[in-house]
Amino acid sequence: MEVKNTYNEKNGSFYIEDQGKKAAEMTFVFAGPEKFIIDHTEVNAAYEGQGLGKQLVKAAVDFAREKGYKILPLCPYAKNVFMKIKEYQDVLA
Repeated sequence: MEVKNTYNEKNGSFYIEDQGKKAAEMTFVFAGPEKFIIDHTEVNAAYEGQGLGKQLVKAAVDFAREKGYKILPLCPYAKNVFMKIKEYQDVLA
């Protein structure tokens, strides 16, 4: 399962699908031209414990690095991942 990303000038999401159904999704909203806020992460109960949430956070970090964005993780799950994985803190707002 691969992480996909969709976004427009206001907001977007990173998500993972399995057989056409969303297994996990993390949503974000842009806060100016150089920052986005992760506001929600959700993993379908059938996929819990498989590390999908961490994959979504990693995808957001990779996206931020590629585009030159900073991230403000307001979602408690994402905030926790950022606190645990020091290598991601370069993109924190």
